[in-house]
Amino acid sequence: MTLYAKIALAAALILSIAIPFGAFAAGEKTKGRYKTALGVNAVLFMGTVLAASVLFFSGNAFAAETVDAAASSAAGWGYLAAALSTGMSCIGGGIAVSAAASAALGAISEDGSILGKSLIFVGLAEGVCLYGLIISFMILGKL
Repeated sequence: MTLYAKIALAAALILSIAIPFGAFAAGEKTKGRYKTALGVNAVLFMGTVLAASVLFFSGNAFAAETVDAAASSAAGWGYLAAALSTGMSCIGGGIAVSAAASAALGAISEDGSILGKSLIFVGLAEGVCLYGLIISFMILGKL
């Protein structure tokens, strides 16, 4: 891919973020502007992804020179799997903690004697993040 194509993709990505944000900030203060800005952002971003995939996958394919390239590729997939297992489990744990903690605070405000029980549920939700971290350490241990 040429330098001009890379610059064009970077510019398209920046514009797909800047244009909806600018329209959101400068637009009327209505409820619909959130959905409009999000829709425009999604359309522009998917257009950028489509253009990038056309540019990236429109060349000639070449075979790997040595076995080391395949080994480094496998290591790269391992690092990606470790990052995804930690990241996705932390996102899920954050969603679970937000729901459990807000419910726990509401319950504690009405009856203070259930503090221990509510902390257990919040701790269980945080455990999801730890499980993902343990899995990523197991993946990294195999590399």
